[in-house]
Amino acid sequence: MNEPKDEVLWQIAKERVGFKWSLLSYVFVNLFLIGIWYFGSKGNLDHFWPIWPILGWGIGLVFQYLKAYHGNRVNNVEKEYQKLKNN
Repeated sequence: MNEPKDEVLWQIAKERVGFKWSLLSYVFVNLFLIGIWYFGSKGNLDHFWPIWPILGWGIGLVFQYLKAYHGNRVNNVEKEYQKLKNN
């Protein structure tokens, strides 16, 4: 039943699962921060301070997404090698 794992695919799968957990954490933590802002502002909703963690963490999440879903350099190098070899 236990067949050997392809290490490249295993690493890609780990990165994608990690991204999904990070995204879930991002949503819940930022909803919590927005709740703190909303209920703690006592009617003064002028300064939306949760925007800073939302933007900062969001930028990091974009890079994590790009690495997990578009950053497989091993396959990209292999494809380029095959193109050059066939020309």
